[in-house]
Order: sequence, then structure tokens, then C-alpha cells
Amino acid sequence: MLHVEVPVPTPNKDEVLLRVEAASLNPFDWKVQKGMLRPFLPSKFPHIPASDVAGEVIEVGPGVKNFKVGEKIVAMTNPRNGGGLAEFAVTKESLTVARPPGVSAVNVVGLPVAGLTAHQALTQSAGIKLDGSDKKANILITAASGGVGHYAVQLAKLGNAHVTATCGARNIDLVKRLGADEVLDYKTPDGAALKSPSGRKYDAVIHCATGIPWSTFEPNLSPSGKVIDITPAPSSLITFALKKLTFSKKQLVPLILFPKGENLLYLVNLVKEGKLKTVIDSKYPLGKAERAWAKSIDGHATGKVIVEP
Repeated sequence: MLHVEVPVPTPNKDEVLLRVEAASLNPFDWKVQKGMLRPFLPSKFPHIPASDVAGEVIEVGPGVKNFKVGEKIVAMTNPRNGGGLAEFAVTKESLTVARPPGVSAVNVVGLPVAGLTAHQALTQSAGIKLDGSDKKANILITAASGGVGHYAVQLAKLGNAHVTATCGARNIDLVKRLGADEVLDYKTPDGAALKSPSGRKYDAVIHCATGIPWSTFEPNLSPSGKVIDITPAPSSLITFALKKLTFSKKQLVPLILFPKGENLLYLVNLVKEGKLKTVIDSKYPLGKAERAWAKSIDGHATGKVIVEP
């Protein structure tokens, strides 16, 4: 990772330029850097990574109606272009949300990728109503102390679900405080087998970990249970196709994030109301971004890794 001077970007039609106050890292960012998403990404070099940004609007492009200079916002940059690990970034108005007074940049900057992924997995893939109006579902969340997982636990509880969670031993108390009903150390035999301590079968699994085969999930699922895989590998896609072809009621569902501004606004309002919080693993200045990068690649961050210019 090189630190270089580049021109301040210019906002085009329907874009805003912000002075970045905080950015947050996601596994997607370093997968792009490692070439794991070629030939699709990155779209050009030099590539400035990170899609999660929060800051202050300093210029608006033609056609922008909802934001003006001086407003505090949180946004998701175009993943093809990134741009978050910088002093200035450009975002589309449609994926930019006003930040309420009293809500700091670091408390919402983790929401665009990780928060929206958790929201989409629960509401669209698992069919959970977050107002708690539906029947109580049994949900398993793997890697529940990570970026997506820690949001998923809190959102699932808003949806009146019974939450079983897996994480490392050092984070069990944290995940319980976030609302999980039962927490498994993934290194124990029961944790590795994903067995609910209360004997429940899962209606949906929000699968935020890696390396767990379908054969481990299958006996723990309810008759029409789903495993929603937020980082689908080729093996996941094969399992998904086989389950479809055999008309199995138990399904593996790969998740591809389709971010929506209205859902980001919903999450920001939950933060404002004290119903959703961001667990911050660590914060680094922009000049030490490579340390934040290493922490994210390590895969054992608790919550979000934040960079502040």
C-alpha cells in the first residue's frame, strides 16, 4: 500500500464530494487489492480502496437535490472505484445519507457495507421483519463478533428472533451483550458442529465465517432452513445449484449486496435511537492505514476497523 498525492476528485452529475472524517475497511477491499476479483475489479489504477465513508459535504455536482455544502453524511462509494482511504471522496447521492446531530462519523461509517449486508441477509434472504411483528424464528449467526455478524445479531433481535451465535472464546460476553440468546465458542466440539445448546433447529443461518461445509449445516436446519452465505465461494455456488436442481427444501443462498439508500437511512436512524451500535475494533490515522489493512486481513477483528484522515 502506497501513500500518494492525487488530485481532489470532482463530483459529476448526482454526486457529492466530501471531506472524509472516517472510513471503514471490509474484506471486499483487500480482496480487490489481492487480485481476487480480477478481471472485474479494480476498474482502474491507481486504485484507492474502501467504500465506507463518513464526513462533510464540501461540493455538490449537478442535479443533487438533497444535500448542501456543510452537511454531515455517511455514504458508500462506488465499489468499482473505491476512494475511501483518502482525505476527499466522491459518492452518489442515492447512496448518501444525512448523519443526525450527535451521531459521530465512527459510529455510522461501518454501516454501508457490513450493516447493509446484515440487513439484506435478514430481511430479504431470511424474510425476517425487523419490527418484530412476525413469528419467532430461530437464527444462527456465524462469526458473530465480526463486522457483519455483530450487526446481524442486533438486527435479528429487533426482529424478535431467537439468536444462536458462534465466535471466539474472548468475544462470548460481547456477543451476549449485543443480544444473542446462546453463544458457542467455535473451537469447541459443539461450536464446530453448530449445535444449538437448547436443541433448536435453525430457520436461517447468516453465515459470516468461511470454511464450514454444507454437511455441517444440514443436520442443524429446520425442514425448510436456509444458509445465507455472505462470502460465497465456488463450492457454495455448486451447492446452491444442486439444492435447486433436487428441489431440496433446505437451501444454500449466496448473498450479493444490492445497497439501497433507504435501508442505509433506516440503519442510521437505529443508531440515532440507540437500537444499533457499532463495535469498533481499532482506529488508525490515514498515515498508518497499512496497519488497519493488516488488521482487516488477519480476519480476527472484533467489529469494525476504522481509518481517520
